Amino acid sequence: MISKELLEILRCPLSKAPLILEGNKLISTDRETRRVYRIENDIPVMLIEESEILPLDEWESLMKKHSATNKELE
Repeated sequence: MISKELLEILRCPLSKAPLILEGNKLISTDRETRRVYRIENDIPVMLIEESEILPLDEWESLMKKHSATNKELE
């Protein structure tokens, strides 16, 4: 499990945006990149080339769910 302290430190390696934890994935709060990084055996796989890109509507739904700030959504 990713601790709250670690989650506060981790950033998207592409956009440098904060991440949110959704199940066993970390999701970038950056609207342009919308990167998703998987977690394997409690270890985040933060490689850009192994990340996925979320569709915009799914990303927006997750940002609302996690109460992302307006600045993060811009």
